Amino acid sequence: MTPGAPGINEKVLQYETFINEVLKRDLQKVLEHRDAVYEKIAQYLQLKNTIKSIQETGSKELKTDVDLGCNFYVQAHVPDASKIYVAVGFGFFVEFTHAEALKFIEKKTNQLTEYTEVLTKDAAKIKANIRMVLEGLRELQGLKDLPEDRRREMF
Repeated sequence: MTPGAPGINEKVLQYETFINEVLKRDLQKVLEHRDAVYEKIAQYLQLKNTIKSIQETGSKELKTDVDLGCNFYVQAHVPDASKIYVAVGFGFFVEFTHAEALKFIEKKTNQLTEYTEVLTKDAAKIKANIRMVLEGLRELQGLKDLPEDRRREMF
């Protein structure tokens, strides 16, 4: 092994550590956050379908299953379903008529969809950074094969 090789091996190790401990972790967080936003969008769309179903039947009352948590459901009877409570964030609920709720859902899903686009772009940037660092690794590993005097010229 040539005298300059340990320095290159150390740099390769630093790059690999950066990829695994920073970039991949950041990518995973962004993708998990985007998946959570997609889940919220799905919940709002499910609510939208439920409201439209209530409107189509014209019934004032509603029977439904309510999730109490941990997939534990109870049956609920709502005598007057003309107004509903919608979670608007931070643990707050707002009473809406069906029309108001549909309008809110439309705005909220559009906002969340725009946010998923931002998160997708962020994920693409992180992936590009990973590719760039990997390319740097390939170049460094290619330098190992160069004679020592040529390596010194480059650094």
